[in-house]
Amino acid sequence: QVQLVESGGGLVQPGGSLRLSCVVSGFTLDRYAIGWFRQVPGKEREGVSCFSSSDGYTYFTDSVKGRFTMSRDNSENTVYLQMDNLKPEDAAVYYCAAAGEVCYSDEGQYDLWGQGTQVTVSS
Repeated sequence: QVQLVESGGGLVQPGGSLRLSCVVSGFTLDRYAIGWFRQVPGKEREGVSCFSSSDGYTYFTDSVKGRFTMSRDNSENTVYLQMDNLKPEDAAVYYCAAAGEVCYSDEGQYDLWGQGTQVTVSS
């Protein structure tokens, strides 16, 4: 069964950290680009970061550069999003998604999506 499952969300104070996990099954990471997106109710979904298997490069949206990092464990078929120095504006439901080997800014190019995990940043 092809699926992505996120976990690791929760409540954290501003300045705190969380690590999100995206476990994929039914396909191998080395042939796909994995992106992280987030969505706040009433707003469009926003691309946060993406790892491209074609060039090995990781892309980040400007608002999270220097605070978020992506990593992956191919043996565990898991992608991680480490989020440090979290801000209230980072609160959202976070999704991981898979596309072809390259990253796309258009979320419509991502064929597979997880169910999302809630991140709340509040004191």
